[in-house]
Formats: sequence, structure tokens, C-alpha cells
Amino acid sequence: MNKLSKILTGTLLVLAVLFAVIKLRGDEYLLRGLWACYMHGHNSATIDDAKYFDTHKIEAAKEPWQWANGTNYNKQPLPQKLQTLLDETNTAAFLVIQNDSIIHEHYVDRPAEDALTNSFSMAKSITTMLVQIAIQKGMLQGWHQKVITLLPELKGAHATELELWHLSTMSSGLEWDESYKNPWSVTAKAYYCNDVRKLMLTLPIVDKPGSFYNYQSGSTQLLGLCLIQATGKSLAQLASEWLWKPMQASKDATWHTDKAGTELSYCCFNSNAHDFARFGKLMLHSGNWNGTQILDSSFVQMATSPALVPYYGYSFWLDNSNGIKAFFQNGFLGQYIITIPQYNLVIVRLGKSNLPEAEDHLPADFHVIVDGVLEMVGK
Repeated sequence: MNKLSKILTGTLLVLAVLFAVIKLRGDEYLLRGLWACYMHGHNSATIDDAKYFDTHKIEAAKEPWQWANGTNYNKQPLPQKLQTLLDETNTAAFLVIQNDSIIHEHYVDRPAEDALTNSFSMAKSITTMLVQIAIQKGMLQGWHQKVITLLPELKGAHATELELWHLSTMSSGLEWDESYKNPWSVTAKAYYCNDVRKLMLTLPIVDKPGSFYNYQSGSTQLLGLCLIQATGKSLAQLASEWLWKPMQASKDATWHTDKAGTELSYCCFNSNAHDFARFGKLMLHSGNWNGTQILDSSFVQMATSPALVPYYGYSFWLDNSNGIKAFFQNGFLGQYIITIPQYNLVIVRLGKSNLPEAEDHLPADFHVIVDGVLEMVGK
């Protein structure tokens, strides 16, 4: 047996042992993760990984509304610091809208309208919006409704105290380790498992809800399960009926699901920059879309105000640097929909990496983006 044959035999033996251990541990989700990540040269989820998942379609409007180009469309160069950041973080799409018109956009390796990009945790805000609409429709009692009335299987010493608002404000007290690159973490298991509902209902509420902020994707997954239970519909159906079609989206979107057909409500709403920007416009106009009130304006005010910490509301991240209020949807690897009401600005950035968290608990690249755009528009 030559040297190459010995190496191949050894590799196959190691893989066989690894697969056997995974099976014995009941960690089959790792096989899916290995295929979607490591077998394709990645060490974590990516913005283009929808092709490795089952998805539900979110139908767009039959008569979409299109963004207009501003009079200064793509005439002003980006400040050098911002341009350098976008280049160094492998930005795929960058879109700046002011007064509901596009003033700057550019794309790398994907067109404006067609390529679907994983939102990651920007979907947390979308799930919260859908819950608010269900409340407005009387399908949920309100943000103080007890979760156990919808998910009676919920476990833990404080399960009976958990309310919907705790899930949206990241104060649920859920037993959950938010780790994106540890393949053994519950976050990875939720991402790749076959039945996310079954997984979530094994996790107890161990701390008193509302006591402290603790960012957990599992909280939003529970919120999504509550919404599915209350409406009897999938999140993709609700998103299409209550948001995507009313906002006159131009292209169908998709939402990652597990093998049982349940959406990963904390992440994985796949769309393009132009359509993602609609969420910014909706929130900029206090929940109103071109004359139709989709979200109650009081909810928009509540969602974009601090809940338990200065930098987080109801699934929206918050900033008030230099007295300029901004709120934004924020996803892994630097997916952003940023809204700055004072200057009627909406910014969308989609890409493959970002900078670490700054001292104010916000990503450092968020500040570079906001400062650069404000400089570009003369503010």
C-alpha cells in the first residue's frame, strides 16, 4: 500500500469514527453543518447559504413600488474611510436612500435586485414586527401575554412568568449560549437541527424574565413559535401577507426552515438590498407605507426606544451618538438596515465580514458607516 492510499484509508477511518460518534450523541445536525460550512471552505454560516437549507417563499407584490433615483444619484464619492471599510469587510451591497430616493448604491458580485442575501439577525426585527401586527389584529392579546398560554410545554422555574415582550427585548432568562462559531453550541444546533421547535421546548427559563438583558437568538425563536401557534400560519405566509406585499416588494424573498418546515425566526430572511431597504422606509415613516398604516406608530416609538439597556429596544439596536438618533436591524457579519430619522436616511449594507463590537456594545463598523454617510450628505 503506497503512502497516498494509507492517507486516504486513515482519513476515511477518522471520518467513519467521527460520524459514528455524532450519531451516538444524537448530534446529526453537525453533519448538516459540516456540509454547509466546512465542506465548502467556511468556518461559520455565510450570506449565501440558503442553497443548503429548506426555505419557504415569501411572495412579493404583483405591482411592486420602485425606488426613484435622487437628483444627485451616485454623484458624490464615499469618504475614503468609509470606502476603505466597505472594501476591507467584503461588502456585497451598499445602498443609501434619502427622502425616499436613492442617492448612492454599489454592488460587488451581486445585482441590486436579484441575488438573495441572508439577513441573519435582521430577521429578529421582522419577527417582532409580525408579532406587533398580530396584536393589532387581535390574534395575540398584547406584548404582556404570557408565553405559556401559547407554548404550554415551556419548561423552567420561571416559565409561567415569561411574557412576549421579554422575548423581543432579550430579557427572557432562557438557558442559551449565544456562540456563532462553536459547532457544539445550542446556537449551531438550532441553525442546523431537523426540528427547532422540539429543541426550543427542551430549554428552560432559568432566570427571572425582565431582570436583565442577555442577547439570545433562542428568545426570538420562541417568539416566532408563539406567532405560528397563535395564527396557524407559517412566518413566511405572514411576512408575505402582512409586510412584503403591503410594502410592495419587488422580488420574492425566502426564509430558512428546519426539516419540519418551521422558520428560523431569529435569522435567515433572504432578500436583496432594494427590498431590505423597505423595512427602513417603513420604520422611518412611523409604520406607514405610502399612506397605509402597517405598524402602529406607538409601537415604532416603543421599539426604537431603550428597553433594559441604552442600545437595544424591541429587537432594534439603538444609537444616539452626538445627539443624532439612529436605530437599526443588525445581522451577523455586518448586515445592516440603518435608519436616521433626523436626516430622512436609510442605509443598507450587506456583506461577508464586519468589525468587532465597540465599547458601546455596537459594531465598530456601524459608526464608520453612519459617520461616513452623514459626511457624504453634508451633515
